[in-house]
Amino acid sequence: MKRFLSAFVAAASLAALGGTMAQAAEQPVVEHYAYGSKLDIAKVVSIEEPADVCRVVPVHMVYLDHGGHRHVVEYSVMGKCSQGN
Repeated sequence: MKRFLSAFVAAASLAALGGTMAQAAEQPVVEHYAYGSKLDIAKVVSIEEPADVCRVVPVHMVYLDHGGHRHVVEYSVMGKCSQGN
């Protein structure tokens, strides 16, 4: 019974590790936007809100290209600069 349990735990751990590795392989690499970069945007998935600070900060936009591939682009914007910051 102990051997079976050990084998089961080992198999479950490998399956979980394989799932994590596959998920990591599917994560798109963050692309850094430069002025004039050509982006193939078919659909915007999400746009990160800038921080509540009075300075330039990086934000991310996730989008799908016309081939259905997911991309993450990082670019700089001015923070929200609320009163008291």
